[in-house]
Amino acid sequence: MGRIVQLSDIHFGIVHEAAVAAALAYCQDDPPDLVLITGDITQQGFRSEFEAAAEWIQRLPDPVFVTVGNHDVPYWSLTDRLFHPWRQFERATGHPAHDHQFAGADFMVRGVTTARGWQARMNWSKGVIDLEQTERAARALSESPPASLRILACHHPLVEMIGAPMTGAVKRGEAAAHTLARAGVDLIMTGHVHVPFAASIGIGDHRCYAVGCGTLSKRERGVPPSFNEVTWDAETVTVTAHAWARTRFEPYRTWSLPRRGTA
Repeated sequence: MGRIVQLSDIHFGIVHEAAVAAALAYCQDDPPDLVLITGDITQQGFRSEFEAAAEWIQRLPDPVFVTVGNHDVPYWSLTDRLFHPWRQFERATGHPAHDHQFAGADFMVRGVTTARGWQARMNWSKGVIDLEQTERAARALSESPPASLRILACHHPLVEMIGAPMTGAVKRGEAAAHTLARAGVDLIMTGHVHVPFAASIGIGDHRCYAVGCGTLSKRERGVPPSFNEVTWDAETVTVTAHAWARTRFEPYRTWSLPRRGTA
C-alpha cells in the first residue's frame, strides 16, 4: 500500500560522502511515496552546511518531509539560539519547524519538535517535547482515514531503546508516547542515536512502534551509515534498514510489525 524512505542525521559538515550520494541515488532511482528526514541535517548549524543540505534535499524526489534536530541550530551563536533557533533551518528546507504535516494516499505524517535552541539543563542536545504540540499532532493524526498509516516524526526517541549507544532523555517523552498511542498512531519515527531499531513502545495495544534511523555521517556508533525503508499493507509494517557495505547499501536488518486489528 505504501513506501517511505527515512533518512536521518546526515550532518552536513561531516557527511559520509559516498553514502550520502548513494542514498540520494537510491531515492532517485525508485522514488518512494515520501522521503522522510528526521533531523540533524547539519553538524554545527553553519550557513555553508545548510546550503549544502538544501542543495542535496532539492535533488531528492518529491515529496520530502523534514523535521529539525538538535544540531540544526546556530551552534556558536547564543543570540540566535535564544531568539531564532530554527530560522536557518526553515530557510534552507522550506519546511516549518513546528506543526508540519503531510498526507499521502494511504498515510499521514505529522512533525513534532523535540530539539531546543537552549534549555534549563547542561546538555542541550537532549530532547524536550511540548505536550500541547503533541496533543495537536495526535488529534490531527487520529482524524486521518482509519486505514491510513499514522506517523509521528521527531528527532529524539520518545522512549529509550535498550542497547542504544546514547539516550534522547526526552523530557515528557513517555507522556507524549502515551498520548500518541491512545490516538492510534502507528509509528513514531526518529533519529538521534545513529543506529536503526524498531520495537513496540509497550503501551496500550502494543501496536504503536518506535522506529529509529541510523546516520549518513561519519559519526558512526557501531553501525555503518544506514537508512530505513518502510513498506506496509493492511496487516504489516515492514522496516528494512539498509547499511553501507564499502561501495553500496545492502539490507542490514528487517523488522515485521503487526498493525492494529491483526492477531
